[in-house]
Amino acid sequence: MDKSNNLPTKIPVFPLSNFIVFPETTVPLNIFEPRYLKMIDDSMSTDRIIGMIQPKRLGELKKPDLFDVGCLCKIVSFNETDDGRYIILIKGINRFKKVKEIENKKLYRELFVDYNLFKNDEKLNNENFEFSKIKQILDELKILFDKRGYQINWKDLNGQNVYQTLSALSMASPFSILEKQILLETKNIEDTKNKFEEILKTYNSEFSNLKTIQ
Repeated sequence: MDKSNNLPTKIPVFPLSNFIVFPETTVPLNIFEPRYLKMIDDSMSTDRIIGMIQPKRLGELKKPDLFDVGCLCKIVSFNETDDGRYIILIKGINRFKKVKEIENKKLYRELFVDYNLFKNDEKLNNENFEFSKIKQILDELKILFDKRGYQINWKDLNGQNVYQTLSALSMASPFSILEKQILLETKNIEDTKNKFEEILKTYNSEFSNLKTIQ
């Protein structure tokens, strides 16, 4: 069954810089801004669906331009704190391409989206891809994470397949907004591997003189 045919084409979106989500991954969010508290309220009362998408650096501060690709997510856990914040856990469902922003009078933004470019998302988690093909990527990422002071429990990756591992490392990496977006928009595991290698080449000199991809 083509899952994308059953996904909503009109969705509320949470623009969050340097934050990407992949299908079949779960991440926590701490919600405190009034507009996003309202968005979560509305989502919880309907289908629990929100879209995560990165804003570009350009654009108005209150309404920055958005990248074209994000990830549809479902709220799988919800808790409210004593001070009125929401602590939620979201799970990625399918990546989408932005079609058009909806003019509304709501506190938060909404998009019309399309899933055709990412019809294979539900199959990625089952792709047979050998870990030996990403050994160099893992070795270089360990160095880069250490140099940048990023803490990651590599044992947590044990038991995951290549897709899950690359998705988790893409999300947790110290890469730039654009570099993360490049990884989010890859079509398959081979493409993700190749983009990882291209990005890491820009960090190779030290990895001492760290550069970012332009």
